[in-house]
Amino acid sequence: MKSRSLKSIKTLFFVVVALVLTACANTGSGTKVEQQQKILQMKETVLTQLFASKPDTRQQLAAAPGYAVFSNANINLLFIAAGAGYGVVKDQATHRYTYMNMAEGGVGLGLGVKDYRIVMVFHTQAAMTHFIENGWTFGGNADASLKAGNKGAAVAGEAYFGDVTVYTFTESGLALQATIKGTKFWPEASLN
Repeated sequence: MKSRSLKSIKTLFFVVVALVLTACANTGSGTKVEQQQKILQMKETVLTQLFASKPDTRQQLAAAPGYAVFSNANINLLFIAAGAGYGVVKDQATHRYTYMNMAEGGVGLGLGVKDYRIVMVFHTQAAMTHFIENGWTFGGNADASLKAGNKGAAVAGEAYFGDVTVYTFTESGLALQATIKGTKFWPEASLN
């Protein structure tokens, strides 16, 4: 009997986690234009937050051939990490947007759920094109976050990968993790 109730608790936990990730990681229902507008609104909100915390990034983005902004929900449960999200790449030369999805999975020690944002600054056109066409990254991740709304603290990251600068910051969540994970980014056919 005890084993059965533990199994039910685990199943319920995974269902709740899946619902939370799904709610945080998609644009919801609506027309193509409504979904695009939601993503562009998220982009503006994230850039406003980035510029407020790192004012020098405004000039960096203005001078770059392009940039990407993503919203991601992530969960870590002991040895497994998973996440999903959406975002947009802006080509500064053509002013064209490429709407994208993202998913991640990994292994390592962790526990918690977090909602975080990613801003990528592409310093060359080739780096941006490669990202849109291939969009795969693999690397380690270690952070601690305890944040709800405007309260709490989160470790913000800044990393350089060749011709790309990546900024990450936690929007909300409670997580302690050290994982090795892969992230896949790909264009969302229904929105492009």
